[in-house]
Amino acid sequence: MPAYWIATYVEVTDEAKLGRYAELALPAITAGGGRFLARGMPELTYEAGRATRTVVIEFESVEAARATHDSPAYQEALAALDGGAVRDLRVVPGA
Repeated sequence: MPAYWIATYVEVTDEAKLGRYAELALPAITAGGGRFLARGMPELTYEAGRATRTVVIEFESVEAARATHDSPAYQEALAALDGGAVRDLRVVPGA
């Protein structure tokens, strides 16, 4: 069953750190089988929606998403981010 890694950026505090994170995270995520479905600012928000950068990545399973997150390559990306952003990251199983 597919799973979706959903990240919303509540606040970006350091663009340079975020840029370095992105350089390292992209190959780490794709190496783990992640496929980017959406990234950027929302065109529309409803109800309690916030206009925050959002990223949606599809994985073959929750386990694949977890393995990617816990991989040395992605952990290196997180270390580079080092407080450069406040994010909400969750993995949701597909229906």
